[in-house]
Amino acid sequence: MTVAASPLPAPLANGIRARLRPASLLLPGLALALPLAVVAALGLGAMPVAAERVLLALAAGLGLADGAALPAHEVAVVLDIRLPRIITALAVGAALAVSGALLQALFRNPLADPGLIGVSSGAALAAVATIVLGGPLTVWAGYWALPVAAFTGGLATTLLIWRLARVEGQVDVATLLLAGIAVNAIAWAGIGVMSFLSDDQQLRSLTFWTLGSLAAAGWEPLAPALPLLLLPLLPVLARARDLDLLSLGEEQARHLGVEVGRLKTMAVLCVALAVGAAVATVGPIGFIGLVVPHLIRLAVGPGHRVLLPAATLGGALMVLLADTAARTIAAPAELPIGLLTAGVGGPFFLALLLHRKGRLGA
Repeated sequence: MTVAASPLPAPLANGIRARLRPASLLLPGLALALPLAVVAALGLGAMPVAAERVLLALAAGLGLADGAALPAHEVAVVLDIRLPRIITALAVGAALAVSGALLQALFRNPLADPGLIGVSSGAALAAVATIVLGGPLTVWAGYWALPVAAFTGGLATTLLIWRLARVEGQVDVATLLLAGIAVNAIAWAGIGVMSFLSDDQQLRSLTFWTLGSLAAAGWEPLAPALPLLLLPLLPVLARARDLDLLSLGEEQARHLGVEVGRLKTMAVLCVALAVGAAVATVGPIGFIGLVVPHLIRLAVGPGHRVLLPAATLGGALMVLLADTAARTIAAPAELPIGLLTAGVGGPFFLALLLHRKGRLGA
């Protein structure tokens, strides 16, 4: 009998089976809500476009219909301005939510999040330094300069946090959060220094960018960012069973045939790449990686076979809704999307801490 083919331990398998019914409703529900939200987002904004005109413009863009009946400016708004922005929002949301789920599995703690433990701020610092100090490098590398720099910063921060949080071979939660606070403080101090060194044009860009915004989204910057956002999700989705076993502990997972070292390496690289690309594309957007996986875990349980695809859809939907609200609440002006996600995620994080405190009887 091959060890790697061992079934899930009975307690974990029973817990997953107990959640199958909610899971069977959640995934189809998210899959149905997402295209509806896309059509709504394409029509909402400073210049509203009716849903039937949105669908006609999409069909015309695919060559399935004649768009001559539509005004040229409506076609341009739907296909050239809003559609690339929406695709960017979907990809960023999926990348951040899956990264959060992966970090929570890796650290075996539901409080792990790319923003809370400093991964996002480390990626942001590297991207800001590239904008201010890159000079000829950014001209030569083009749109690849920011994703590569942010990936490097996110990877270095992830490895540092991992090293600091390990105590006697185990990840200590208190050390994890404290290290994240320290790394966030250092990174934002560095971002402040870069802002001080920047010129007026760079400062205007950085001020809005560091709050998170999809205002600069377009087809040209989306082309290099999309593979970096989505490709890291593929190996993660294929390792759902190994992540389930890892929740039992590294030693138990190793005895059940999981190559723990290779799994952790894959997880760290995927998180760094996805978060780095997300930060480089739209700036830091907090709490998506915390809120979405945690809500889904409460609904369907800890099984990653359902959790990971549901987090992919849920993260995409949440960022899309947040961005749609950001550009319609104060239209024609728009709010930074990071303000909205922080406004929702902050109270959620406090509620989660209070819930854990009550459960522990503190």
